[in-house]
Amino acid sequence: MTGKAAGHIEQHLPDVDNPDCFEVVPGVQREQLEGWVPTLASEEELRQVLEKAFDYRGDITITRKDGSKIEGYLFDRRSAPMLKDSIVRLYPRNASEKVTIAYSDIAALAFTGRDTAAGKNWEAWIQKYADKKAAGERDLSLHPEPLE
Repeated sequence: MTGKAAGHIEQHLPDVDNPDCFEVVPGVQREQLEGWVPTLASEEELRQVLEKAFDYRGDITITRKDGSKIEGYLFDRRSAPMLKDSIVRLYPRNASEKVTIAYSDIAALAFTGRDTAAGKNWEAWIQKYADKKAAGERDLSLHPEPLE
């Protein structure tokens, strides 16, 4: 048996010329964090900013209480009830070894690196494809942009 008798259902493919026909799940509105230097007045503010830094897809700069600064990508954080027991881990921008910093040692934080995920959503990807097709390009393919 073939076709509907065998349980095959007719598929309707989306019209790639019309990006509005694609099913799109509402996304999360991303905050513009690039360039932000938050105030860390309380323990709760520090914890909230470090959560945002963990989700950020660019480098951050941490100023320690001793005045030293480190710039890098925050790839891990471990929150504990006490600040001295909570840590963040970074890949430093200009070093190969991971760095661990206690929350209690952080005096300031700045979102200094370019957010590599900004503007890269499904709608933007489909619009780029539709624009290329409308311009008459053939053999269309979309490739990721270089990070740097």
